[in-house]
Amino acid sequence: MTFRILARLISLAACALSLNALAAPDETVQKLAAQNKQPLLDTLRDLVNIESGSGDREGLDKISQVIYDRLAALGGKVEFIEPGADAYRMHDTPPKIGRMVKATFTGTGTKKILLIAHMDTVYLKGMLAKQPFRIDGNRAYGLGIGDDKAGVAVILHTVAMLKSMNFSDYGTLTVLINGDEEISSPGSRTALSKLGAEHDLTMSHEGTPITSDNLSLATAGIAAVTLKVTGKASHAGSAPERGRNAIYELAHQMLQTKDFSDPATGVKMNWTMINGGTNRNVIPAEASGAADVRVIRISDYEGLEKRIRETITKQLIPDTKVEMTFERRRPPLELNPAAVQVGGHAKRIYAELGKTLNVVDTVAGGGTDAAFASLGHKNPVLERFGLQSFGAHSNDDEYVLIDSIEPRLYLATRLIVDFSRGLVK
Repeated sequence: MTFRILARLISLAACALSLNALAAPDETVQKLAAQNKQPLLDTLRDLVNIESGSGDREGLDKISQVIYDRLAALGGKVEFIEPGADAYRMHDTPPKIGRMVKATFTGTGTKKILLIAHMDTVYLKGMLAKQPFRIDGNRAYGLGIGDDKAGVAVILHTVAMLKSMNFSDYGTLTVLINGDEEISSPGSRTALSKLGAEHDLTMSHEGTPITSDNLSLATAGIAAVTLKVTGKASHAGSAPERGRNAIYELAHQMLQTKDFSDPATGVKMNWTMINGGTNRNVIPAEASGAADVRVIRISDYEGLEKRIRETITKQLIPDTKVEMTFERRRPPLELNPAAVQVGGHAKRIYAELGKTLNVVDTVAGGGTDAAFASLGHKNPVLERFGLQSFGAHSNDDEYVLIDSIEPRLYLATRLIVDFSRGLVK
């Protein structure tokens, strides 16, 4: 072996050792993540055993008080925020929207970091009795456990880990937990947008699939279209010609707009509900239908709404009235370069544990509060810092993977540390 080859091998070995050293996990953070595994499960048990459906203000008050107390015990300046007059009311907005819990931790640095999750669920009051919190092997079950009580728990224990480390190199660490996400955040969207624009980084804590560890850089926007047709009732047997069939007109309008989805732009519009008529032998005087809309760009809302409004002027049944409501339930989280940069750094952090993090920049069907936090600025907003989970919105099999607790706590804590110190490049 020549001296040159030997020197080259030594150099390569040194580089490998250097890379391995850089890729080694932070022992302090790793140890704290392990220590917080059982306490996080205990937190999940406590949160899951409080029913907190989006329309259950009593349950939301109870769980928000628990979260308030936990954040206050960690040293945060905590407050309740009640939804105000600027709430965006939709057809399913309850009279009393759940309040928010906001906690502020002031540090010695300059970076402002926002952590968000939601405490409301889709489940109805009384369902807890049939599915209380339980553990079966590597799975922890419970209503709303993955969507999104695990996200709340991850935030609480991430903050606890930072406190244990005496870490305060951030300028401001803000936590916002809302109680209306499952109904498209009518009361919290203004606060989410305001805080998102004020912070240098937003980490949203929805869950990630059990099949892969993901972070999401883009999510879908969601809208709802409702058509209401008013016609004229008449006897269906003896005088149908005197009526104005609202169901016929509604069917006509649905068929006119059935192909408004556009794969090229990612716009999806699908009619999903229909209702009409009162009796078999009466020409229906009223009918209504609803469509689900998904977009990947905020600008697509304008074009689609305009197209629908123009189309429904072409009526089939004379003397019927067609009314349309277009609800912008939530905007899309649009991909931006800053989020890509942070996602790449998060991927390297996960690699320290010998694990692969998939940083997804394509849009799936769902939408989240991360999109509200992304409005009006180009700061990084990333989604899915919660636990690996399955069965969201199901009545009997929603669960999280227990072995995802430690790596997810490690990821969130390490990212906050590195971002605070300006190490995310």
